[in-house]
Amino acid sequence: MNPPFHQHEGLAVGLLRDHIDTDAIIPSREMKGVGKTGLAEGLFANWRYRDPATREPEPGFVLNQHPQASILLAGRNFGCGSSREHAVWALKEWGIRVVIAPSFGAIFFDNCIRNGLLPLVLTAPLATPQRLRIDLDALTVQEADGSLHRFSLDDEPRDLLRSGLDPVALTLAQQGDALAAFEAHDRQQQPWLYL
Repeated sequence: MNPPFHQHEGLAVGLLRDHIDTDAIIPSREMKGVGKTGLAEGLFANWRYRDPATREPEPGFVLNQHPQASILLAGRNFGCGSSREHAVWALKEWGIRVVIAPSFGAIFFDNCIRNGLLPLVLTAPLATPQRLRIDLDALTVQEADGSLHRFSLDDEPRDLLRSGLDPVALTLAQQGDALAAFEAHDRQQQPWLYL
């Protein structure tokens, strides 16, 4: 379960490159386990470190300059490439709650929703670094100077983010009684399946 997402205010920084793939977000050598933790250190490892082996920071990299950033502005097709969910887990563990880009890799977009990270499609240019206020209920992005931008998100992903549930948990919450009733009836009709 993820924390419910309604509003978020945080520092936005830009990594405005197109086609940043999941291997750039977290290189495969940085995935040392199958869990959702221990991945932040490997986030953008090829760019954050002068030498990933020694972990000497690259001072010019935006997340090294602003480690408190919780909103990442990116270029087109962010999260393309492989379907590795570790990319989303690494972003979340670092503290990123929102990625704003003109477009996303489809699987990455869905992985974000399932893991409580908002992939926000917005084509309007935003200055960085600056504080932004994201309102998922009102579907708005407010800049520090008061400028307001509207965005859209389909109902299902929006409901998942606002509830903090993944698709299975949401189905159980909405249809749990119907599923239990079906199973009770099915047990009576086909008891041999439940031995």
